[in-house]
Amino acid sequence: MKTQQPEEQLNRGEFLRSLGMSSAALMAFYCMGTLSACSSKSTDPAPSTGSGTGTGTGTGTSGALDLTASANSALKTEGGYVYNGSMIVARVKGGGYVALARACTHQGTNVQYRLTQNDFYCPNHGSEFSTVGAVEVGPATTGLAVYKTALSTDGNTLTITT
Repeated sequence: MKTQQPEEQLNRGEFLRSLGMSSAALMAFYCMGTLSACSSKSTDPAPSTGSGTGTGTGTGTSGALDLTASANSALKTEGGYVYNGSMIVARVKGGGYVALARACTHQGTNVQYRLTQNDFYCPNHGSEFSTVGAVEVGPATTGLAVYKTALSTDGNTLTITT
């Protein structure tokens, strides 16, 4: 009579160790963005990263942009935009300023402002958003967060608030 050996079960950690990758290495790999399903393409225009106070990185909930700083020079002309923290700030058609969340709500790619269409466009899958953050064309189904902007009387500072 033949006896059966019990099946050996590996848990996830043992399996990963058997592959030679620790969970810390996997987390570092993930954090570098190489596992992101929707990353910015290298052919995307390279807008300024902006120079502001209070926003930096993270949620970008409020702050001020120094419009005299060279990092924000794109905002001197209609159609120009900068990324500041988690926001995109654009000088839209008509000369006003708009600040929206920069990550497309579909898969997180940075949106871009298009002057000719006066909208924000995701170059990854083609979602389009109005200047008030509303979805105009999918696949995104949720609009972009909108921030209030106020230009100082001297025109040198753009204050952004939630």
